[in-house]
Amino acid sequence: MDAKLSQLATLSQKDKTAGYLALLSDILAQSNQGSAPNDLQLLVDTVVNQESVGFVVGRQVLTELVKSLGIGIVADHDLRKRIVQDTLNVLQPRIVIYEEQVNALRFQLADLLEAEEEWTEAARVLMGISLDSGSRSLPDDEKFRIYIRIIRLLLEDEDSVQAETYYNRAASLSNSTTDRETLLQFKLCQARISDYSRKFLEAAMRYHELSWAADIDEEERKELLSSAVTCAVLAPAGPNRSRVLASLYRDERSSELPTYNILSKMFLDHILRPGEIKSFEQTLKPHQLARIAISSNDRLASAVNDEESSLTSASRRTGPSTVLDRAVMEHNLLASSKIYNNITFHGLGALLDLSPGAAETMARKMIEQGRLKGSIDQVDKLIWFDGGKEEDDAQGKAGGLGDVEQITEDTGAPFTKRWDMQIRTTAANVEAIVQHLAVKGLLGTTANSI
Repeated sequence: MDAKLSQLATLSQKDKTAGYLALLSDILAQSNQGSAPNDLQLLVDTVVNQESVGFVVGRQVLTELVKSLGIGIVADHDLRKRIVQDTLNVLQPRIVIYEEQVNALRFQLADLLEAEEEWTEAARVLMGISLDSGSRSLPDDEKFRIYIRIIRLLLEDEDSVQAETYYNRAASLSNSTTDRETLLQFKLCQARISDYSRKFLEAAMRYHELSWAADIDEEERKELLSSAVTCAVLAPAGPNRSRVLASLYRDERSSELPTYNILSKMFLDHILRPGEIKSFEQTLKPHQLARIAISSNDRLASAVNDEESSLTSASRRTGPSTVLDRAVMEHNLLASSKIYNNITFHGLGALLDLSPGAAETMARKMIEQGRLKGSIDQVDKLIWFDGGKEEDDAQGKAGGLGDVEQITEDTGAPFTKRWDMQIRTTAANVEAIVQHLAVKGLLGTTANSI
């Protein structure tokens, strides 16, 4: 190999290009390509670093090498990877001169690493591509596609922090293309970053939107719908989550999902039991099971409020330990507000498996954030829930039954008054339904026999 290179060095400048290209073809055409990496490294080092060769010849030889590797002349995966890496190492000090060839080799190396599922390494290779330079600046739509690919690779290894950095760069270029597939990939990156960042409500809405995209395969759409349900379950309890749960519950495809049971229970404000939570937990990804830290203020508040109950059999837990734990506790607290008019700190703690003080702290935070309607009586250690009059009124009008007349009766006792009103409202609603069915002629012989 050294002799051939020495012979080529004696040629005139106009003959060197043909000579080096012929040598390159001979190396790649060898039946035994085991020595190809070393021979190619010597050739590349000569055409790049020997001043007698010149930049023009060097660029032509490297362009041909990149083209040959791209079309698969070197079939062996490991050999091709080694050749690309060795060539990049030689070109690194002269990257400004051979920028186009370096970028092309980086794309090939990223493909090889991605095939090996070396996601982060592939992303780092793409990060090294010069997107803006004085000699060659890539179009915005091509930059946009590169950024999206980097984001996807980083998210495969759950590196959401760095992925969000490149997402912000891609967002500024999102209007540079009209390609449907690229834009769908960008929206999927949005959803996944929100998911990894624990912005579960936003992630659920984006996943659900993508699940309707006709350009996506049916199985992938089903997977996106499942991800939407999971994120909705993990989202903070409150009116916003209730709207997302309603949208997913009314989606006829949701009934086919294994998570439909927990979706329906959350939508219908049923209290979740430990067995149901355990089965759902098995479907979650590692980042969705991340442990959460309790703030020092919440821990202190829980300790202060539990001084009087330290001798009781109440739970000693001072707060949720995981994202799922918190979502379930907040849901059960919200569900209990639909069942009870009020509840003691100790009773709520028993329901949530929290200490009384921690249960009060959770309720207080949800009330402060507008996710729970109620008030706290710290003297009597009671949490009062607002009954949700607007929801009751809406249910009374459901199905076109119209308004149900309600007569207020002064019983002289506030608790009896509320209880009587609930009974009266329920009876009035049942009567209205029966009348509606009678008008429609749907009662038939059943009503006559009664």
